[in-house]
Amino acid sequence: MNDLSAPSAAPTTAPAATPPGPAYGHFSADSREYIITDPRTPRPWFNYMWNEQYAGLISHTGGGFSFLESPRDNRLTRMRYNCLPWDRPGRYIMVKDAETGQYWSLSWAPTIELKYDRYECRHGQGYTTIVTEINGVRGELTYFVPTDVNAEVWRVKLTDLSGRARQLEVYAFTELMMGNALNDIINQPNDKHFTDIHFQEDLQALECTRRYWVLNKKVSVAQPNIGWDYHLYFTLSLPVTGFDGSLDKFIGRWRSEANPECVETGRMHNTEITAGDPVAALQSKLTLQAGESVDFAAVMAVVKKDEDVRQHAAFRWEELRDTAVLDKKLAAVRAYWDDYLGHIRAQTPDAALNTMLNVWNPYQAAVTFDMARNSGYYHGGLLFGNGIRDQFQDILGMVITHPERVRARLLNALRFQLQDGSTLHNFFKFTNNGEKTNHSDTPLWLSFGVVEYLNETADYSLLDELVPFYDGGEPATVYDHIVRSLDFCLSATTERGLPKMMNGDWNDTLDQIGPLGKGETVWGAFFLAYGLRKCFPLLEKRGDTATRQRWQTAYDKLGEVTNSVAWDGEWYIRAFKDNGDPVGSNAHKEGKIFINSQTWSVISGLAPEERGNSALNSTYELMGRPNGIQICWPSFTEVDETMGLISRCVPGKKENGAIFNHASSWFVLASLLNGDVERGVEVYRRMLPPNSSARIDRYEVEPYVFAEYVTSPDHETEGQASHSWLTGTAVWMLRIGLDYILGFRTSLEGISIDPHIPAAWPSFTAERVFRGKRLKLTVHNPHGRNQGVREMRVNGQLVAGNFIDPASYAAAELVIEVTL
Repeated sequence: MNDLSAPSAAPTTAPAATPPGPAYGHFSADSREYIITDPRTPRPWFNYMWNEQYAGLISHTGGGFSFLESPRDNRLTRMRYNCLPWDRPGRYIMVKDAETGQYWSLSWAPTIELKYDRYECRHGQGYTTIVTEINGVRGELTYFVPTDVNAEVWRVKLTDLSGRARQLEVYAFTELMMGNALNDIINQPNDKHFTDIHFQEDLQALECTRRYWVLNKKVSVAQPNIGWDYHLYFTLSLPVTGFDGSLDKFIGRWRSEANPECVETGRMHNTEITAGDPVAALQSKLTLQAGESVDFAAVMAVVKKDEDVRQHAAFRWEELRDTAVLDKKLAAVRAYWDDYLGHIRAQTPDAALNTMLNVWNPYQAAVTFDMARNSGYYHGGLLFGNGIRDQFQDILGMVITHPERVRARLLNALRFQLQDGSTLHNFFKFTNNGEKTNHSDTPLWLSFGVVEYLNETADYSLLDELVPFYDGGEPATVYDHIVRSLDFCLSATTERGLPKMMNGDWNDTLDQIGPLGKGETVWGAFFLAYGLRKCFPLLEKRGDTATRQRWQTAYDKLGEVTNSVAWDGEWYIRAFKDNGDPVGSNAHKEGKIFINSQTWSVISGLAPEERGNSALNSTYELMGRPNGIQICWPSFTEVDETMGLISRCVPGKKENGAIFNHASSWFVLASLLNGDVERGVEVYRRMLPPNSSARIDRYEVEPYVFAEYVTSPDHETEGQASHSWLTGTAVWMLRIGLDYILGFRTSLEGISIDPHIPAAWPSFTAERVFRGKRLKLTVHNPHGRNQGVREMRVNGQLVAGNFIDPASYAAAELVIEVTL
């Protein structure tokens, strides 16, 4: 195998040798938690806590923000991007020793200058626990969002380690926003005049709201005349001895979260406000006997204004202040994730692959399903809303465990299609509006998502559901929606039959190639062909022979034209500009080769075998790197106004030559489909976060989830990753691992068992739930093969081939034994 660190055909300056950095953390023995033992990580390392409406990011130091349904329109708490110190503000529990005056945070931040005796953060599924020891007190702080109520819980246990009685003060506080996060940034001096915070004695809680709510569909001087539709309640389960609703009063002048004046003096102002910057801050006092532990919780809950929290069935207010009840809610969160992760299991000779496929990859896929690209440390949730292409890709993980949620997702997203078959590019939940950007690929993802849902569920009733169009007219069936989407893309082609690039395709930064309507996307031609072919079994099942024949003709034509005009000798051209000039040719100085047109030439089935081999070999030889495959090479060093934003990106970063993991995953898929098993699996392994983050001080981001990209050798910060968590890489790496490496290949008719594994694996076991049945697979590889099923038994019976129709078996569990 070639050394990917410095391929001879793509000379680069090798990065200086970097000694291993400190091990900031590690996976637990069962991989269910990532345990951070040094809080001074290269970047804040995040987790998520959420249910279907209420969500929050939570960092390893208590940072992050919370929102209800929309991170732009209904943000609850503040987080300042690019804040110094990092990761501020957050959700803090501070403890003060009343005798000595010493105070500290249970999450390390913001009192980071203090010397802690112990720090440990455990990021799990839907919860984060931080343990600190300082000043003779152990604090255990668990953040989570219950499955059944729109609230977040900060569950606390304090234990005396000093052997003497302690008089302690507890301060729970977080900075509030309550409303439109974008408006808060650009109009805070005015927006702050509509804040209402009052202490409700009978609830022992601050009741917080805002009398004005900006829900503009665009920036405008027009002022909406509506109030924020919610009350936010913040309470402590301990008796409240003081409170503050004013950030200025609680923090004090020329201070920060690290040294609030009220904590330092021990005196709360009991300030209720009708204007000003809001904070929810509560104080309580307690005595901790020698060696004793005390349990309590801070809770932040949100209800509609027309709902009385005192009568609210879902909340049961006193239960939210009962730690025993809260512990049951935390147990329900754990049980939910036990069930979710129990749908997939793998035990292979590769520990990193097991860790990702069993826990962190499906977990990250669940995060992307609910957060899209819209609510993270790198995605502020302020501008783009929910992307259509993301909506129809992110179902790939959730459809295995919760197909009913995917069904609802598909029906909702299809509402943003227009009658001509085109779609909006993105939309916002609260305002139900979005933007039509004329990205050429966006409509193609509709059929992709629907067919994947049907492959998993065989729920053909979905196709007959009526869904309206965004621009009016009569509602149409889901089946009609997807036919229109593909027909629209077939109509949006040039005279010679290639799809028009328009304002870009999957690569958003190729935005100046076809603004005049003449530029063409070669990748788009391959992806359109793939979309057509993916629908062929469905058309046959529906008996739609006319559409089937018409699309077969279109598929064949796409094959003819791409191979006629887009083959460059060793690989495929990426696109053609409005003036006809090619993009991605060996004749160019920069941007000679792009990954997507090579991989999808194979995935689509349009590349003849010799050309497919050459395209993938060229990609691997020229763009292979230790962490994956570059998106293009060489990176652009000069701005090219006819290319677009790609040439303005820093060389080696993002779309300009980075190892773009989403696209790199498609190289793995193409390699496996092409029979290049060893190479495909090796690149897959390189991309796994436990492997790609080996130089963690350079890598920087979380080593337990995929990042959007890793900087390539074309930049001096080679190996630095960015935009973690919210990336389409998550679902593609999950399904490539599950479907193509382990070999569970779903289809409309059932499932095929077709593993693609390293020849060195002697065996492996895997499980998967499919259409109500648990498939328990054991693969034997006595002859050191990497693909090709020689024999398969199901529940002890030898079967012909490698296909299974689960409906033909009465048993709830199918034991499958395969020999390669």
